[in-house]
This record gives sequence, structure tokens and C-alpha cells, in this order.
Amino acid sequence: MVGKTEKQKLMQKVQSCSFALVEANLFLDSHPNCKEAIAFYEKHLKMYNDAVKEYEKMYNPITPAGAVKDGKWTWSTTPWPWERSEN
Repeated sequence: MVGKTEKQKLMQKVQSCSFALVEANLFLDSHPNCKEAIAFYEKHLKMYNDAVKEYEKMYNPITPAGAVKDGKWTWSTTPWPWERSEN
């Protein structure tokens, strides 16, 4: 593949923010009073939520939490996340 589509770039942003949150979570488990780690976690949580919201607005829900669109339940009416093609 020559270049990534906008959809792929946005999904990569969701995934990298998710990874950062997991890593920060693990660090905070052993350093719960680290202000820098808490700030890092909060920053990446906002980035993650914004990226998920943007992705779900433009494409499909990533989780059932984003499955209500225009007053309709879309989780079972769109392809499952693992069935979606990035092509």
C-alpha cells in the first residue's frame, strides 16, 4: 500500500492513544501520585475520546458506546470491527 487513507490514519491515532493510556495506567498503578503521569493520562484520554468521536462520526462505531447515530442503534447494522475493510 502506497499511502494510508484518512480512515486508516484516524484509526491509527485511536490505537496509539489507546496504547498510551494503557501504558500510563500501568505506570500510575505503581506511581499514583505522579503529577506528570496524571497529566499525561488526562491529555491522552482527551485525545483518545476526540479521535474516537471523530472516527465514529465519519465512519462506523468502534464500540457499542458509539452505536447510537441519528436515534438509531447501528452496532448490529454495520459490519463488525473485524469485518471492516480498510481498502
